[in-house]
Amino acid sequence: MTVPLRVVKVRSSASLPAYQTAGAAGLDLCAALDQPLELGPGRRALVPTGLAIAVPPGFEGQVRPRSGLALKHGVTVLNAPGTIDEDYRGEVGVVLVNHGSEPFVVGPGMRIAQLVVAPYQRAVVAEVEELEHTGRGAGGYGSTGA
Repeated sequence: MTVPLRVVKVRSSASLPAYQTAGAAGLDLCAALDQPLELGPGRRALVPTGLAIAVPPGFEGQVRPRSGLALKHGVTVLNAPGTIDEDYRGEVGVVLVNHGSEPFVVGPGMRIAQLVVAPYQRAVVAEVEELEHTGRGAGGYGSTGA
């Protein structure tokens, strides 16, 4: 299944999102920077993509980390997955954080995140007096074992 994804370059340094392989679920998003950005250990930054995206109705854009950056450098998307709502029309930015021990340089045009376009459903909220009982009940974090 394919869906249309309309994209506007809002910066001249922007690159269109692209799949790297025929079976890839995510489109790579690139940094639209005029100069390299150093991200020190423990630091975070909003990295511009230079793109405004029209996500189709009934879908969301999920901004996810790139596994290679996470494994090799400890760099990931801080609010993963970030959500691009179908009605947002501003520039997409990626919040990167460096969990590594060395400074990391984000270069112009570098692939920094993935964009997965996925369907969603809206919930109809209904206030009730109580919820049905389950075997787990109110057991929270770690309640089902290690």
